[in-house]
Amino acid sequence: MSADWRPTAAPGALAHRAAMLARTRDFFAERGVLEVETPVLSSAGTCDPQIESLTTEVAGAGRFYLGSSPEFAMKRLLAAGSGDIYQVCKVFRDGERGRWHAPEFTMIEWYRLGRDDASLMTEVEDLVSHLLAPQRRLAPAERLTYAAALRRHAGVDAHGDDAELEGAVAAHGIVCNAVLDRDARLDLLMSHVVGPKLGVERPCFIHDYPASQAALARIKPGPPSVAARFELYIDGLELANGFHELGAAQEQRSRFMHDLETRRGRGQPLPPVDERLLAALAHMPDCAGVALGFDRLVAIAVGATGLREAMAFNDNA
Repeated sequence: MSADWRPTAAPGALAHRAAMLARTRDFFAERGVLEVETPVLSSAGTCDPQIESLTTEVAGAGRFYLGSSPEFAMKRLLAAGSGDIYQVCKVFRDGERGRWHAPEFTMIEWYRLGRDDASLMTEVEDLVSHLLAPQRRLAPAERLTYAAALRRHAGVDAHGDDAELEGAVAAHGIVCNAVLDRDARLDLLMSHVVGPKLGVERPCFIHDYPASQAALARIKPGPPSVAARFELYIDGLELANGFHELGAAQEQRSRFMHDLETRRGRGQPLPPVDERLLAALAHMPDCAGVALGFDRLVAIAVGATGLREAMAFNDNA
C-alpha cells in the first residue's frame, strides 16, 4: 500500500494562507518595519523548561540546535542598530504533536523600539484583525490580567499558596503523576481550564503574568511583582506571546541558570546558554517583542478543526 502523498490542506486554504502572508508583509511595510532573516541552526538551544529543541549533527562541526524561535538572533540585530524588525520563519520544537501542535511550524516575530507590552498588544490586535478581516470581523479585544483570568475561570488565586493551587488542580479533574512545582500547576490550570474559555466572544489578551514566568520579559513592581508579558487568545487558542523585553544581561543569565536547574531536576537535556545573546543585551535598545503562531491564525481564518487543514503538509503531526 502506497503512502498518502496528498497535501493535508485544501487548495482554498492554501490560497487564503498565501494571501495572509502577503497582507502580513504589506502591514509591516506600511509601518516601516524591516523584514529580516536569521539562521535556523544555532550552537545554543533554549533553556526554557517548557520547550524542547530539536538537534542535528553537522559533519566536522558537531551538534546544532534548530531554532525554536528567532528571538535570540533578532535581538542581536536590534543591539547592532537594526531598528524595528520582523521575520516570518519556520521554527522547530520537539514533542509538539497534536491537533494544534506540530514539530515544525511558521512563526511571525517582530520587535518595536520604544514600545512596552501594553502598546504592542494594540499592534498585535491590529495585525490579527487585518489578517482575519476578509473572513471574520473581530470585536475589540478584552484585556485581562493573569490573576483575574485564573480567578474567573479556575476559581483560584494565582498568587495564593501552593496548597490552594494543588487543590484547584485536583478539583478540576487534572491528573498528573509527576511531582509538580508551583509554575507547573499554574501551567496546567491555564492550559486545561482557563485557556479553552478565552477569546470565545472576542479576542482576549492575558497580561501581567507571575514574575516566575517572566522568561525574557521585564518585571513590573508590585506587590505582587508581575512580568511585562502577554498572550493573545482567540477561540480558546493561544496565538501570540509577547514581552516588554528585558535588557539586563546579568538578570537574564540568572534566569537562564534557574531554568537549567529546573531542567536538571526534571531530567531534561541541558543546552548551552547563548553567550552571544547575553553579550548583545548590554547594547539592546528599549523595545517590546512578540511571536505569533501563523498556522493557528490561518486555521482560524479558514474555519479549520486543526493545523493539518492550514498547512500544505502536516505529515509529522
